Amino acid sequence: MQAVLKNNEAFIKETWNRIADKIAVTSERIKDSMPYTTKNGVYDDCQTDDASWWTNTFWTGILWHMYKATGQESYKQYAQSIEAKMDAVLHGYDELHHDVGFMWLLSSVMNYELTGDDQSRKRAMLAANTLSARANIAGGFIRAWNGDNNAGWAIIDCMMNIPLLFWASEQAKDDRFKHIGVMHADKTLKHFLREDGSLNHIVIFDPNTGEMLDNPGGQGVKSGSSWSRGQGWALYGFSQAYNWTKKPEYLQAVKRIAHYVLSCLAVNNYVPLCDYRQPADSQLLDSSAGALAACGLIEIAKAVPEDEQALYLESAVRILKALSEHCAVWDLSDECLLTDGTSAYHSDPEGRYHVHNGALIYGDFYFVEAVAKLKELL
Repeated sequence: MQAVLKNNEAFIKETWNRIADKIAVTSERIKDSMPYTTKNGVYDDCQTDDASWWTNTFWTGILWHMYKATGQESYKQYAQSIEAKMDAVLHGYDELHHDVGFMWLLSSVMNYELTGDDQSRKRAMLAANTLSARANIAGGFIRAWNGDNNAGWAIIDCMMNIPLLFWASEQAKDDRFKHIGVMHADKTLKHFLREDGSLNHIVIFDPNTGEMLDNPGGQGVKSGSSWSRGQGWALYGFSQAYNWTKKPEYLQAVKRIAHYVLSCLAVNNYVPLCDYRQPADSQLLDSSAGALAACGLIEIAKAVPEDEQALYLESAVRILKALSEHCAVWDLSDECLLTDGTSAYHSDPEGRYHVHNGALIYGDFYFVEAVAKLKELL
């Protein structure tokens, strides 16, 4: 691992400095907003129109990474302000779903871990209780979206939410949260992951028996396709599940996913397509899937024996170099860090997701997080 880090030290430090320089400027305009994407080069703000939107704390997570690295008080103040605004969503309840993990891991958990703020711990524990209450014990999974017709729906994204349950078990010194996270991860392992390392985005189960009924295409091209950000959710999610539980089957699964993803990336200069099985004439990319994959690969490198580490760490660096060269916006022509993000291959007629191409705040977050991980390893 150290050889890979040493060989790429200049890139890691230069990229982090470019990130820090840009966010130092953009944060003074964005402040405590809740951005999702840029319009005419300026990040929008979802807090008025959709305060419960699942991406509303990714900017908070970026601010906490910057505070951790610099100690600059403005980053902490903006992040804590957003977290406080999210109280209305947390206590409003009706709009909460499987993504409460994203929403409070990147706000309250990060705040508590960095500052010891006990109110943040309580917020995160309340969010964990909400997530655990979505567990269908008979079916063996955590339910995805709300709605009368979605009782049996589960999605690969939830692998990135269950770390909140593992954290909550540690905080409570009680494994009841962990048991639910393991239950869902085991169900995902059995019914989402295919032999070749690709994954379903959505699986519909019988809510009373847990029997698999269908696997719609979701945000990928179609059923049986390979939505690249879903691959990223699984890659990073299973690596975190392994870190928390040390279950060897999770590490084996994440290695299989990683090898599949890397084989797909190798044929497209390490910038992910939106769906690794999209039509040959489609040029849709998703830079956020690459940043996610890089985070997961770094975590695998930490978990495997020394003679395996270089493969995963070097691959993570290769992805970040490709994103930096082909997708990053280092000047102020656009407030985002990464463009070429695609939220979904198709729009969902029921309104759960819609196609957006360009900047995505979660792509920026995982790009920052991946580089921060490498910087810490240095």
